[in-house]
Amino acid sequence: MTPSPEFDAVVVGAGVAGLFCAASLADAGVKVAVLEARADAGGRARSWHDATMGLEVDIGPHVLSSEHRQFVRMLRRLGTADQVQWQREPQVTLLDAGELLAVRNVRWTPPLHGLPNLPVALRRIGWRDAVSHWRVAWHAARANEESLRALDGIAALHWLRSLGVTTRAIDWFWRSALLALLNVPLEHCSAAAAMRVFRLMLGRSGYHFGFPTTGLSRLYVPACVGLVRERGSAFFTRSAVRNLEIENDRVAGVRLRDGKVLRAPWCVLALPPWNLAPLLARTRSARLAGLAEAASRFLGAPYTSTVLALDRRVGELRFRARVWNPADFNTDFYDLANIRPELAGGGSVIACNAIGPHARLAWSDREVVARTMAELADCTPAARDARVLRACVHRIRAAIPQPRPGTETLRPPTRTGLQGLLLAGDWIATAVPCSMESAARSAALAAGAILGRELVLPPPESYGFVGLLRKRA
Repeated sequence: MTPSPEFDAVVVGAGVAGLFCAASLADAGVKVAVLEARADAGGRARSWHDATMGLEVDIGPHVLSSEHRQFVRMLRRLGTADQVQWQREPQVTLLDAGELLAVRNVRWTPPLHGLPNLPVALRRIGWRDAVSHWRVAWHAARANEESLRALDGIAALHWLRSLGVTTRAIDWFWRSALLALLNVPLEHCSAAAAMRVFRLMLGRSGYHFGFPTTGLSRLYVPACVGLVRERGSAFFTRSAVRNLEIENDRVAGVRLRDGKVLRAPWCVLALPPWNLAPLLARTRSARLAGLAEAASRFLGAPYTSTVLALDRRVGELRFRARVWNPADFNTDFYDLANIRPELAGGGSVIACNAIGPHARLAWSDREVVARTMAELADCTPAARDARVLRACVHRIRAAIPQPRPGTETLRPPTRTGLQGLLLAGDWIATAVPCSMESAARSAALAAGAILGRELVLPPPESYGFVGLLRKRA
């Protein structure tokens, strides 16, 4: 590493947040240095060529949504937005009790957009269960950031029960949705985080999912790194930061583990909280003690991600989700052969996730593959006769921050108590749940703070009848 010792800004971490922030700064003529401790970039949204599988595999299947506006805007700037395959209908296909249920995607005025899918719900829950949501819906329609944060100390399960939601409705809808979207069981989920998700589901219609047609890293890493270098900035891997350099109560740069110092008046820490906390502790700044304590309280959600190459095609669906069952392992299944063009001519390539308490990190690869094939056969009868040609299993101990009670109010703002020091990452206060979209929004917030202009898009808001209720509230 032979960098110039002076930069306008240093970005620590090369995941979505760090690379998007650095690319935005470089685009504006800022001389930036990006530091990544690993040998490759991408953070918790990366991919690599797996020799066993003979293809690019992701750290875990990731799905985009049409509500990921900041993320998609950056992909357009990078020229890779066409590498996302959008599915407008059905919105999702659910496997429940051996039956596939197609959830329709309609653009009716909220909350009327839920009516076409009511028959699907009533095949599994009764009218009393469906109507038991009315008090939750009333609170969600009127919720704002202040009222959401007031719920942060309560577990979602306790809050739902206190509002009269039936056990059957909780098990069928809430456990399934929040495990898939927030990666944590209801017992351990902040009611504020749960309501943030439900408010968007209730107050917006027409949203749909998108699937990267290439490996996650290829979606943004080469383009971001190329843009940074083309603008005269620098990108370094295997460059772990030991501590921050502080002078006169402001950041002055960073010191690497090998002793080298990179000086800059701005520093963006684009790290997950469990990596940020020890860095701040090593810096030993009284101004950052509270931030270090807050970061140390976040826990990562464990994942087991499995990829199976089969000897035949087992269907035409891109994506299936399983309704919650305490005995299940995987939460969802993706058939990459129906998503990635280069795989279209062969057998199915199934990628799937087991999340949180379902991850079973102690299971052997053989146990994981056997259970995955059994569950795949439940939702895809054609898979019962399929043979596994190749398989790989990844165990991720901290895939995404868990939104446990108390964490919504702990999510820090972009600016810290130290002049020149900014934060980025999916876990900071972005007004959306922890996700790739949250990481993209945090990057825009940090870059905008340095450039002195607004780069972040407004968060998705309720409209229709739900929007009117919120304005009145």
